[in-house]
Amino acid sequence: MYGTLYLIPCPIAETADPWEVLPAANRRVLESLDCFIVEQTRTARRFLAKAKLDRPIDELEFLELNEHTAAAEAEELVAPLLAGRSVGVISEAGVPGVADPGAAVVAVCHRRGIRVVPLVGPSSILLAIMASGLNGQSFAFNGYLPVKPAARAQAIRRFEHRARSERQAQLFIETPYRGAGLFAQMVGLCASDTLLTVAADITGPDEYIVTRTVAEWRRRPAPDLNRKPAVFILGI
Repeated sequence: MYGTLYLIPCPIAETADPWEVLPAANRRVLESLDCFIVEQTRTARRFLAKAKLDRPIDELEFLELNEHTAAAEAEELVAPLLAGRSVGVISEAGVPGVADPGAAVVAVCHRRGIRVVPLVGPSSILLAIMASGLNGQSFAFNGYLPVKPAARAQAIRRFEHRARSERQAQLFIETPYRGAGLFAQMVGLCASDTLLTVAADITGPDEYIVTRTVAEWRRRPAPDLNRKPAVFILGI
């Protein structure tokens, strides 16, 4: 009998106490596992240390899966599951498999007939749309926009057009060190009456979620996005 792949959420903000944002039922799953597929062993160990598990962390096995992992390597990561061991997938932040390389091993499990169980936890994408006041009936997650300013400008205009013509909220994420640049470019390019939500440091002590028109953002100081994970939403 194959093991089960558990998708284990972790806090979005690094400073958050895991058991303030995760259900207690997740602890029972964590305590039952001795093998984890993670983006980085160091950060996964830090999360598990904060979770204060009864099992010593040094007894756990960590297998890395990130953007550098080849498809053939992802296939090999299911070996413990095929041998009957259950395994947990831990993202760098939030939920595995969404804007996260963990999706690769989930796909392998479906091909191999291995059971996949998602656990409840914080998703920055859903929390941002919940708190935005924008269209929660129709929205699209577009991941990261291009890094180069010219290509990024084209993407911003394209998604703003979609938001305005289809009334579909358009979500983006950005790395903590490029969020301020993306915000400035959107405020400079978008129409004055386009709505822009900035959701930064979600679930953290300095959580900031505000929706304003672009015109209103232009009249106010820019939010402090330095070194903060952020979600941006365009809407109407």
